[in-house]
Amino acid sequence: MDHPDSNSPHAKYVLRLYVNGPTLKSTEAAKNIKQVCEQHLNGQYDLEIIDICRHANLARDEQIVAVPTLIKQLPRPLRRLIGDLSDQSKVLLGLDLKLRE
Repeated sequence: MDHPDSNSPHAKYVLRLYVNGPTLKSTEAAKNIKQVCEQHLNGQYDLEIIDICRHANLARDEQIVAVPTLIKQLPRPLRRLIGDLSDQSKVLLGLDLKLRE
């Protein structure tokens, strides 16, 4: 299976957001990452939101120690972002959508 790399302009992003139920921080993180995806990824993404209360095994498998946690699985390299994702500049940097200044 071929994996797109981050140098490809049409690389498909595969993102997983781990949340803890409908808490304020989890809700904000989901809203913030959806906004980033809609504005910067032009439909070139799959976003899965996983509630660790319902799917504890997935959180354990991914070694989630804090929530909300966003994992960028593709394109490589794998990245983890923790928090409500409200600092859009840091999120873009973490997703390799913005160059370091």
